[in-house]
Amino acid sequence: MTKKEQILSIETIYIAGGCLWGVQEFLKHLPGVLETQAGRANGFTKSTKTAYDGYAECVKTAFDSKIVSIEDLIHYFLEIIDPYSINQQGNDIGEKYRTGIYSDNQNHLLKAKNCIKKVEQALNHKNKTIKKIAIEVLPLTNFIPSDAEHQDRLTLHPNDYSNCHIPLDLLHKYKKNNN
Repeated sequence: MTKKEQILSIETIYIAGGCLWGVQEFLKHLPGVLETQAGRANGFTKSTKTAYDGYAECVKTAFDSKIVSIEDLIHYFLEIIDPYSINQQGNDIGEKYRTGIYSDNQNHLLKAKNCIKKVEQALNHKNKTIKKIAIEVLPLTNFIPSDAEHQDRLTLHPNDYSNCHIPLDLLHKYKKNNN
C-alpha cells in the first residue's frame, strides 16, 4: 500500500454513548481504530469551561476504513450501549449522555442511518416488538477536546472504572495483551 492509499483510508467519526471514559477505553482497542480523543460534540461553545451548552460527550475516532467500516463500528458500539435509552446510559443521566453518531462526511451519516435502520428492523422482527433505536445521527457542527484529565482516563486511572456503565469484561473484550 502506498502512503497516499494509506492516508486515504483513514477516516474520522464521532461516537457518543454515555460517559466518554468507558466509550473511549472500549473504542481504542477495536481492530482498525487508530486514534481516539475524548471530547464534546455539537455544543455551541468552544470551551470546556462553560455551563452545559447542548453537547454530547463523545469520542473522536480515527479509523482505517480498509480494516473496519462504519457499519462495523456501529455493531461494536451497540455492544456497549442500550440503544433504546434516551439521554441515559447506566447511571449517567442527562442530555450530555445521549447516544449519537456525528460526522462531517455525509456518506458516514448515510451508512450509519442505514445500518441502524437494519439493526432496528432485525431486533423488532426477532423480539416481535416495534421499538425505535434512540441513536441520533447528525452532521458534526462542533467538536472540542475534553480537558487532559479526561483523555484516556480509564487507561491512566483504572480504579476510576467503578464509575463506568460498561461491564469490565466487555470494556476490554477487544484489548490485545500487547497494548
